[in-house]
Amino acid sequence: MRAALITVSSSKAAGEGRDESGEELAALAGRLELEIVARELIADDRALIERRLRHWVGRCELVLTSGGTGMSPSDLTPEATRAVIEREAPGIAEAIRWAARAHSRHWMLGRGTAGTAGSTLIVNLPGSPAAVAQSAGAIADALPHALRLLAGQASAHT
Repeated sequence: MRAALITVSSSKAAGEGRDESGEELAALAGRLELEIVARELIADDRALIERRLRHWVGRCELVLTSGGTGMSPSDLTPEATRAVIEREAPGIAEAIRWAARAHSRHWMLGRGTAGTAGSTLIVNLPGSPAAVAQSAGAIADALPHALRLLAGQASAHT
């Protein structure tokens, strides 16, 4: 199965520092034994985010994003994602927020979402590398099952 990784960060896209969150997304994809077909770094621009998500729908089974999920006016990744997905997967987003609870008193401010467009699962993760790693720990076990179901493969519900 294939994955596209998208880091949403205007500062990183402008060349300010390394894309450490993207590295954490890659670690998650590797843990899931997915083929990484793209790793993109884009600015916080709703139309751009939406275009890139639409580009990968149908070309990948999983699209992971990092960044743009907070309360800042420029944090528009969830809105772009909702414009693309057909069905939400609220439990994934809830698990990501819950994982942050032990690490941040502001955990409930995360606005990331998750859902499907066709047979592609899109998951928004937070922007900080540590938060991506924490989120990965919360959702990694469920993602293979979700991807098999989206691919129409029979899977035991355990």
